[in-house]
Amino acid sequence: MDKVSGTKSSGATAGRVRTPCIGVCSTGIGDAVCRGCKRFSHEVIDWNAYTEAEKAIVDQRLANFLSTCMQNKFTVTDSGLLRWQLETQQVRFNPRHDQYCGLFALLKAGASQISDTDAFGFSVHPPWRAHSLRELFEMVDYEFWSLSDAHHERYLATADLFSES
Repeated sequence: MDKVSGTKSSGATAGRVRTPCIGVCSTGIGDAVCRGCKRFSHEVIDWNAYTEAEKAIVDQRLANFLSTCMQNKFTVTDSGLLRWQLETQQVRFNPRHDQYCGLFALLKAGASQISDTDAFGFSVHPPWRAHSLRELFEMVDYEFWSLSDAHHERYLATADLFSES
């Protein structure tokens, strides 16, 4: 039960976008992309001044990046079972995001406690089955940060080649 909204889901309230902050900000030590939430430093700084629409754009970019990284290593085989497990295990997740983001939340909360992935509605792609779920979570988290960093480098940190300056 979310203390703010009174709902049983992740705490995302209708019409409002929660901050993706997880309390492990690395932008304060000079990172252009936070290693915790994967937002760009200016997004962390300006978050409270953003409109809900601007927050939703950032939130969707992050969700898309995370989903892409998760799909490289996992397949959700039963989204209903996965959601049931998320709710039963009381794992905080954002119902606006896809099932792969929910799976990431599940692994973050207890990857080392899952021995039967079928019982949670997902499978690991064959090339990755030699790794523990905890190792896979760490790999995905790093890939998620790398994708955010590459996006930042490509679209924000690179000089505009078409400007007339």
